Amino acid sequence: MEKVRVGWVGLGARGLGLLKMVLNNMPDVDIVGVCDLYEDRTECGRAAVEEQRGYSPVTTDDYRRLLERDDIDAIITPSAWEAHTDICIDSMLAGKRVAVEVGGAYSIEQCWELVRTYERTGVHCMMLENCCYGKEEMTILNMVKKGLFGELVHCEGGYRHDLRDEIALGNINRHYRLRNYKNRNGELYPTHELGPLAKYLNINRGNRMTMLTSMSSKAVGVHDWIMRNKGENFENADHRFTQGDVVTTSIKCAHGETIVLTHDTTLPRGYSRGNVVQGTRGIWSEDRHGILLDGMGEGNSWAHKFTPIEEFYGEHMHPLWKNYEVVGGHGGMDYLVMRAFIESVKNDTEPPIDVYDTAAWMSITVLSENSIACGSMPVAIPDFTNGKWTHRKPHVRSRYCLDEVCEDLF
Repeated sequence: MEKVRVGWVGLGARGLGLLKMVLNNMPDVDIVGVCDLYEDRTECGRAAVEEQRGYSPVTTDDYRRLLERDDIDAIITPSAWEAHTDICIDSMLAGKRVAVEVGGAYSIEQCWELVRTYERTGVHCMMLENCCYGKEEMTILNMVKKGLFGELVHCEGGYRHDLRDEIALGNINRHYRLRNYKNRNGELYPTHELGPLAKYLNINRGNRMTMLTSMSSKAVGVHDWIMRNKGENFENADHRFTQGDVVTTSIKCAHGETIVLTHDTTLPRGYSRGNVVQGTRGIWSEDRHGILLDGMGEGNSWAHKFTPIEEFYGEHMHPLWKNYEVVGGHGGMDYLVMRAFIESVKNDTEPPIDVYDTAAWMSITVLSENSIACGSMPVAIPDFTNGKWTHRKPHVRSRYCLDEVCEDLF
């Protein structure tokens, strides 16, 4: 396949930004149709395609119209969280491969339906978890696969991002986060941190997540921001938000590893994903911006010092980054994750983040809600592979592979 013909569903700020990145950097991708519920957003998408490529795509406010077309090979959907699963399932049923932006599930039944639809149709679904392709995360992936951290024992990560203005102004900006924070309480956005960690831990390929427990703090941050910045007459000033300011989720894996996730978006703070990978021979701390391996410290443990991660790039940077000229948003990882999907479509292969990964990562949201609602009770995490995690068929080797570092392909 020389060109991939795409239908684009969702043209909010994130969707339009990704669309422009594809238009500017991927000449082998044609945007055949664009879709959004809001006419002005659809028009922005159409205009972007026309300006960059010189042709006008089909426009619609109903994504199913795109699924009916024979001149579309794949669907890309950076839409609202609530729409993700329906669009993915309908796309697979229509024979269109689908790439979906990140977000959590609303029910476990949704996750199972994603998996069952793939297994019935053989049409692939990939989550566009860009953080799996970050420069630092891929360097750690390379080091983990080389065994430099020894046997992995514990991992941490988080979505720590001050979003109070985005949430409070949700109706003005037509942003779906507002309605979620008003009505839900859980680990709403787990995959930026969980995606890379799951790949380090071989989740769904020799390992799996088995149970979790979640705890939520009180919810006062958004209300306080509204009162101080907008006043008592602003919309939702009198609303009691449901989403806790800090939600902590602990996950146990089949082989004994533990993962701690933190969702922290409604209090003052700087951005961090707070990643930690800890093994028998070393530790990586994103917030410390460094790595400590056995033998690097002097004397007792109090003298151990983290070495800046830049000092490891020369020897251990993932070959994808060594051979990549950075383009696209978020330091280049937006381009790489999109490229991984496009290459899987062109080559008719399984994507590096498959439907089992997508379902497992999305499920953490609704499972954490259930745990919190039941007083932080432990909740079982379903095995979406139905036992195949112990004997999955070999992964597809490629430059974009996340289960192996395929240096011989560069």
